[in-house]
Amino acid sequence: MIDTRPTRNLALELVRVTEAAALGAGRFMGRGDKIAADRAAVNGMRLVLNSIQMDGVIVIGEGEKDEAPMLYNGEKLGTGDPPLVDIAVDPIDGTRPLALGLQNSITTVALAPRGTMFNPGPYVYMKKIAVGPQARDVIDIRASITDNLHAVAKARGEDVKDLTVVILDRPRHEDMIAEVRRCGARIRLIPDGDVAGALMTALPDSGIDVLLGIGGTPEGVLAACALRAAGGNIQGLLVARNDEERHRGDEAGIDFHKVLTMDTLVSSEDVFFAATGLTNGDLLRGVDYFAGGAVTDSLVMRGLTGTVRRITSTHRLSKLTQISAIEY
Repeated sequence: MIDTRPTRNLALELVRVTEAAALGAGRFMGRGDKIAADRAAVNGMRLVLNSIQMDGVIVIGEGEKDEAPMLYNGEKLGTGDPPLVDIAVDPIDGTRPLALGLQNSITTVALAPRGTMFNPGPYVYMKKIAVGPQARDVIDIRASITDNLHAVAKARGEDVKDLTVVILDRPRHEDMIAEVRRCGARIRLIPDGDVAGALMTALPDSGIDVLLGIGGTPEGVLAACALRAAGGNIQGLLVARNDEERHRGDEAGIDFHKVLTMDTLVSSEDVFFAATGLTNGDLLRGVDYFAGGAVTDSLVMRGLTGTVRRITSTHRLSKLTQISAIEY
């Protein structure tokens, strides 16, 4: 029998994927063209994914939300050789910040053994709570925000007033923000990009302790891959966007009260994650272009070993364009 487990460190190959996406999309920072930026990221990402020795299927792709012609859910990528893997991609987490030249836009990709990633189908939003290793065993998304913040603070040996909570800046979060403030915790509101927000909870010296709020389910799966590798934790609940979606979910047997644990979102420890910065942010620096080249800043993670690498790469674009079908 062929061993299909992805035991080699595919994360070191994935960083080439996110670097390619960043080099292409980074050219569109501040140019106000989200579509062109996303196209450049998708093209770069897909080109390199197809060069990796793997039999991959997109589980989390561009298809559900963006109706993309490439990197769609169910697309097969790689050389077709083992290992058999699920793929999750977000070519641009923070399309609007990139288009406007704002902070915290990144590109991300994750792999896990075939059949281990959660497929949200049409339910593209979820309520989330994410934390780092110190508080990984104490969170409960069914409990109140107040109870969770006190539990996290106790696990960290701190007071609630010492915590910093990251939340997407959305009208739907007004009540949540008010409760966090009543508890005395500090808040960092972000315009987009909750993959980075979730990941920062697990990284030392990030200044972020908890992520709360409703964001994308695909981003939740990507965050789960990163947090599993980094030793953190995430829980979620699917959210229906309207009565029609809830009705369809009820008819299909979707339980909107069922907690999506880390094991639900990605059930294998043999997970790989990579992210590269598009614009400067709290997590990563953006692409820095210079005459004839560029510098990228990336994070690379492997779940089996818990290894987190930071990779700064200098790219000679004049050489890359000689061997690449993508214009950087």
